[in-house]
Amino acid sequence: MQIIKSLFKVCIFLCPVGAAAQSTYLYQGTTDEHFTDRLEIKQQTNTDLNFSALRPFNRKFIVRQAEFLDSARMGYKDSTGVDKYKMWTDLDLTAVDEYNLQHLLMNSSEWVSTARTAFMSKKPLLKNFYKTKANFLEVNNPDLFLAVNPILQIHQAVEPGYDEGIFLNSRGVNVRGLIAKKVGFSSFLTDNQERGPRFFQQQVNSFRAVPGVGFYKTFKKTGVDYFDARGYITFNAAKFIDFQFGYDKNFIGNGYRSLFLSDWGNSYLFAKINTKVWKFNYQNLFMELMPQFNKNSLSGDTLLDRKYAAMHHLSMNVTKWLNVGLFEGIIFGRKNHFEFQYLNPIIFLRHIEGSIGSPDNAVAGLDFKANVAHRVQFYGQFLLDEFVLSEVKNNPTSWVNKFGIQLGAKYVDAFGIKNLDLQGEINRVRPFTYSHNDTISNYTHYNQPLAHPLGANFQEFIAIAIYQPAPRWYINAKAIYYYQGLDTSGKNFGGNIFKNYTTRSGDKFAVGAGAKATCFNGFLQLSYELKQNLFLDASLQHRTYSIANQTGNSNTTLVTAGIRLNMFKRNYDF
Repeated sequence: MQIIKSLFKVCIFLCPVGAAAQSTYLYQGTTDEHFTDRLEIKQQTNTDLNFSALRPFNRKFIVRQAEFLDSARMGYKDSTGVDKYKMWTDLDLTAVDEYNLQHLLMNSSEWVSTARTAFMSKKPLLKNFYKTKANFLEVNNPDLFLAVNPILQIHQAVEPGYDEGIFLNSRGVNVRGLIAKKVGFSSFLTDNQERGPRFFQQQVNSFRAVPGVGFYKTFKKTGVDYFDARGYITFNAAKFIDFQFGYDKNFIGNGYRSLFLSDWGNSYLFAKINTKVWKFNYQNLFMELMPQFNKNSLSGDTLLDRKYAAMHHLSMNVTKWLNVGLFEGIIFGRKNHFEFQYLNPIIFLRHIEGSIGSPDNAVAGLDFKANVAHRVQFYGQFLLDEFVLSEVKNNPTSWVNKFGIQLGAKYVDAFGIKNLDLQGEINRVRPFTYSHNDTISNYTHYNQPLAHPLGANFQEFIAIAIYQPAPRWYINAKAIYYYQGLDTSGKNFGGNIFKNYTTRSGDKFAVGAGAKATCFNGFLQLSYELKQNLFLDASLQHRTYSIANQTGNSNTTLVTAGIRLNMFKRNYDF
């Protein structure tokens, strides 16, 4: 989008590169993400990690804290003989934690300041490749860091009762680097052929988009063929201000889901400004999105229209263990041009919307995170699309009460079992939340929701257990149950956020109103890390889905096995 490109050029001109070192970010779905969560909860009072609601994680900050923890546990004392790091020395890290700590440092070695001897391979491949355990090709000198790695994911599955094979074949490459530690860059490219389970195929056919990706071509009649390309550059304009420009995904929240902004859908063009100073972290995000389109009219040569978004998130460490955040966002459609007033990074977007008399879709929210007793984290979000206090008090089922609530908790080393981490989460979103009277301005991108994948008019319960009994072994269990109100008899009950809310079937709606659909999705995965970032996977998944008063319940069982290198595991979690 031209305006985002222009904004990026202005930022470079006004804020010359070179004020400070700039980092790239952790890749989506790595084991290092979970370990970072675990470190934050166990440390409890770490100010850098307490800003982890904004993802992906900054490699520089994560490595800085990991190195600090690593050195602090050596028991350094000051001139008076006092161990000023005693609170860290007492931190209980298991052998698995030690493995994960080194794993994290090796995957972000460009920021490691200590000796890197342990990162070196004993037997490099053809003398020039895999000189380090983490990177196929690595260049590391004062002027340039470059890491190039192949990407591979080959999974085969069996779905009883379905004759065709379920598979995912992904091949590609990721590249990241730093130029004089002042400009960072990253690129992720994969070519993919996939035939998912039948409920996945139904999702693709209904929305004309592959979940998490977007554009595709048909492959072997019932499969999909798609290219996933992401990339960005980063630079630091001042000591506390980072800029990022690229085509990728972002996530705002501490839960498995987000009611603000999720990385579940397709990538998008964006410019991001992040200001981190004292107890505050302030992020501005400007995005170019694609409105919904006719599912039968798209081809590779079809030029799609555009819509735009601006989002602000301000978080503060109220105490060393409590972080609270404020969120606002606006989705708007113009005839392929940006609303320049929304470029103001320090003003309430809702005020601008009202002052210019726009029909745009504004949302606001509050989030919190509390780390307790070095074992537990409580978190939550409150998303407000429209809220009339008198209606909430006197008419709680009024359609204008459009909001969502998330509450969750994480429990590390649960019940005294080392490296057993549990998470529970509840998400509830009222009907018509995220929708708008202008379907261009609904809270979506490329025929997929920007926040929760279910859209609206649902309640969801999630339980997750992650157990790492030994350094290379990972057991991941997940159970998701939800109910959702669907449209029926041509009536709009508020679950489909792509529909204009003026077509609603009435004025009073409870969560689950309409044709009530219920779903249970259970998942168990066992993984073994054969080499750094090379995993052998085996999993079992069972999903049941039914709609009240309708026959033909959908039951799916998947048995999957495969290999994965430098790539996140593909999940069918909806």
